[in-house]
Amino acid sequence: MILITGDVHGDITRFSHKRLRELKKGDTLIVCGDLGLIWDGSDREKRVLKKLGKRKYNVLFVEGAHENFDELEKYPTEQWCGGMTRCISGNLRQLIRGGVFSIDGRKIFAFGGGSGEVNGGASPCSEATASRYEIPPAGEFADADSALAANGNAVDYIVTYEPPVTMAEFLDQKVSATDTVGVYLDRKRAEVKFRAWFFGKHHLNKTIPPKFVALFDAVVNAETLK
Repeated sequence: MILITGDVHGDITRFSHKRLRELKKGDTLIVCGDLGLIWDGSDREKRVLKKLGKRKYNVLFVEGAHENFDELEKYPTEQWCGGMTRCISGNLRQLIRGGVFSIDGRKIFAFGGGSGEVNGGASPCSEATASRYEIPPAGEFADADSALAANGNAVDYIVTYEPPVTMAEFLDQKVSATDTVGVYLDRKRAEVKFRAWFFGKHHLNKTIPPKFVALFDAVVNAETLK
């Protein structure tokens, strides 16, 4: 089973949601950005991350715009389920953007990061690092394109922080003039076959038929859209 939720922003109570009781060993919870639990590198923070990593199911996340990317990048990377991840603690991992992951018999394209202009909560990391997550270098887009092409430009689910810009406009959300990630994802919307697309950022719980799901504090089964 794969469950998906939206921005956490450091709120550990999200991991007490009643739906998580459905998850068994080997199942997965995915957070669509702004985990916010890797922030100051404190001992308390590390205890929380270790506790999450000891859960029997996988806790995975894509980065949002309001993370401490300098702290995040201190964690080691490794290949896992077909893509690159950062190993935070035990079963807690970041899905590094641009990868296609094979999880529970499903192919998932993950692409985190994006504009930080919505919802506030500035990151304490360096401006240069934050900028790289907001406006990725061209090589990251090329690597993502290659990963998708290797899978026939077809996946089961897409998990992002940003929505495609046309979806943000449909939801009457502010779109940044420098929203490079959103523009890229709009191209993928047209080029890639997928069953469902989940995104955080806009703090909404809303299904947009036939294939898009905006998430905030809801926890949904990835099989919601068939």
